[in-house]
Amino acid sequence: MHRPHHLRVPAPSAPPLTGHLPFADAPGVPDPIEVTSRWLTRGGRPWFPVSGEFHYSRHPAGAWEEELLKMKAAGVTAVASYVIWIHHEETEGRIRFDGDLDLRRFAELCTRHGLDFIPRIGPWSHAEVRGGGLPDWLLARDCTPRTDDPAYLAPVRTWFTAIAAQLAGLDRAHDGPIVAIQIENELYDQPGHLLTLKHMAQEAGLNAPLWTSTAWGGVRLPPDELLPLYGGYTETFWTEADGGWPDTCRKHFFFTHQRDDEGIGADLRPTTVRGGEPDAFADRFPWATCELGGGMAVAYHRRPRVEATDIGALGLTKIGCGSVWQGFYMFHGGTNPRGELTTLQESHATGYPNDLPVLTYDFQAPLGEHGQYRPSYHELRLQHLLLAEYGHLIAPMESVLPELRPDGQHDRDTLRWAVRSDGDSGFLFVNNHQPHEPLPDHPQTSFTVELPGAGGALSLPSSPVTVPSGAYFCWPLRLDVAGLRLEWATAQPVCSVDADGRTVLVLAATDGIPAELALDAGTLTSVAVPSGEVSEADGRVLVRGLRAGTDALVEVETVGGGRVGLLVLDAGSARTLYRGEAWGAERLVLCGDGVVFDREEVRVHSRAARPSFAVFPAPGRELAGAVRAGADGVFARYVTDGGEALHEVPAASVTLARAAGAAPATVTGVLGRASAPADKHFDTVAAEYRVEVPEGLPDGAILRVRWTGDVARAYAGDALVADQFYSGRVWDIGAGRLPAGTLRLCVLPLAADAPVYVPEGAREAARVAAVLGIEWVVARSWAVR
Repeated sequence: MHRPHHLRVPAPSAPPLTGHLPFADAPGVPDPIEVTSRWLTRGGRPWFPVSGEFHYSRHPAGAWEEELLKMKAAGVTAVASYVIWIHHEETEGRIRFDGDLDLRRFAELCTRHGLDFIPRIGPWSHAEVRGGGLPDWLLARDCTPRTDDPAYLAPVRTWFTAIAAQLAGLDRAHDGPIVAIQIENELYDQPGHLLTLKHMAQEAGLNAPLWTSTAWGGVRLPPDELLPLYGGYTETFWTEADGGWPDTCRKHFFFTHQRDDEGIGADLRPTTVRGGEPDAFADRFPWATCELGGGMAVAYHRRPRVEATDIGALGLTKIGCGSVWQGFYMFHGGTNPRGELTTLQESHATGYPNDLPVLTYDFQAPLGEHGQYRPSYHELRLQHLLLAEYGHLIAPMESVLPELRPDGQHDRDTLRWAVRSDGDSGFLFVNNHQPHEPLPDHPQTSFTVELPGAGGALSLPSSPVTVPSGAYFCWPLRLDVAGLRLEWATAQPVCSVDADGRTVLVLAATDGIPAELALDAGTLTSVAVPSGEVSEADGRVLVRGLRAGTDALVEVETVGGGRVGLLVLDAGSARTLYRGEAWGAERLVLCGDGVVFDREEVRVHSRAARPSFAVFPAPGRELAGAVRAGADGVFARYVTDGGEALHEVPAASVTLARAAGAAPATVTGVLGRASAPADKHFDTVAAEYRVEVPEGLPDGAILRVRWTGDVARAYAGDALVADQFYSGRVWDIGAGRLPAGTLRLCVLPLAADAPVYVPEGAREAARVAAVLGIEWVVARSWAVR
């Protein structure tokens, strides 16, 4: 049965409020940042930032620069980071900013590579850190933290002054990268204290055009003083082990205009205390986010596993809902630093409801704890390329929902879709994916979007299609491409590049949906296609039957005498696409591995012996470090040649030294939740395996462990060097923390009756403590100039 879907876009709203907020950029900057009630601007142009969280104090300083370049290549424009007080001042009066704590160097690296920086200065951060980031010595004082108690504000003032000294000269007035500063975190019922903290930070010398606050949980903010930022996660570690998939996560896979997520941090909010009304700021502030889930941490009692498609679907859905700032937490995982006095993770021992691993804070992020590329990195990059190209158009567009939409969060049968439009053009968003409970195919689907502009309604595709289960995508509506009007396409716009005197727009096909292009016949004089057929009717030129791929370039001559190309990549190839400045021009690079752009050099990170990549437009010269290997459609294919010396790493082997005993009885802690096993069990009950770590392992090498069990720890001598809670995933251990010699892997089994959530299909395996296999994973860096 044909299922037509209809949406009527209303006439554009009145212009947004401007000048109503007390935010101001530094005088004389060439690209002043301003905030309207519906979007942000930079240099007078609508601005759609993409921020990603990366905690410098949880990653080796020697690797910061390359990891920042990885984030930039993923389309992240601003790097956010908590400045975690207990990491810097574990001992009162000894504030450290050296080594992995060098905040200034981290911010300067952002400047060097054109990335904005957003310090989240607390003083309470949460971040799954001991005491929420407040040092033990402070919590031992006779004071009331997170209030205007003078005994608390005095050390906070000293802390803010120390941060300001580190960031002096890095504000916008001095061409620095700091575009925003977050005050506190998840403080929902004390607007007066938030304002006190903002004023204290300003008095200490901190400056930024934007001052922000997290806004979930019905937060109450001082009026107009802090830009509210929202979030949304695909899963949670902080809910109950037997609570199932939370509805507060489920709702993020629907198109809605509700900004608030009352579920984030709900385990730390007393149910008897209420904040303000959800979305109370929607008439004065744009919909901006800082914590869209780039992954999820694991607690002992609850260990969610997040897939790349979960993260990609959530991100795209938020754009369709009306987001004008995509902020991801975490974008890069990390490792808790070693405390001099205590361990530094959130735990039952410190009064928190969740026991976290001592060391790992991998977060299943797009870039892992050791810089590993995850599939979610490529899913998000595809969206961020779209925002880099068209974010200035999308940001002012209002989100419009169809009349027929799901009647509740458990409606799996009604198609989920929305449109963002300015009245004349727009983008159509569809999400047919959610975790845990797959959504059905939607056969015989078509759309009609009534636009109030002169062009009238659009109906697409030319024939109904099946929207496959798991698909999520964005289609353009009346998009101008260098003078050609693309009426619609059943492929997602990605980015454009100038090549051979023409503008080439790249689009990504969706698996299972035929790629079609509808062009306004009045804006072109000729069309040439490599496959399929061209027809004309009702003032539109329709391209059908196009085989998506690297050669699917539709070439168009416009009425203005220009040339436009429309390149439709297949879904797999599109997720290997990068865009960056390379070899003297803006270019597209196809590579299934990691790629970073560093001024005159492109580096490929790969496990392959000689990885290949493809470039469009092809450089007009030979490349140092790569050999031309022919054509790949319109791209020139290269194979790397040279780079770092190959490292001969011996095959990894593991030996069982002690079999596991009976699983220790489960102990419960805060809120009656299961607590992580005590240290003593790793010396008595755990299975123990031994691995010989060779000398001279290359930088970035990883020991990848396939295992089953409950909890695993790695020890070099008596020193804990890595840990993990089992969720069915492999365990990666960075070789940089492993001295040569014997490494002990200690694995505990899970008790059969343990009140612990382990993902479906992994619980039985968790009852058996075993290392199934290990390997050294070495990614080589290939430089091409």
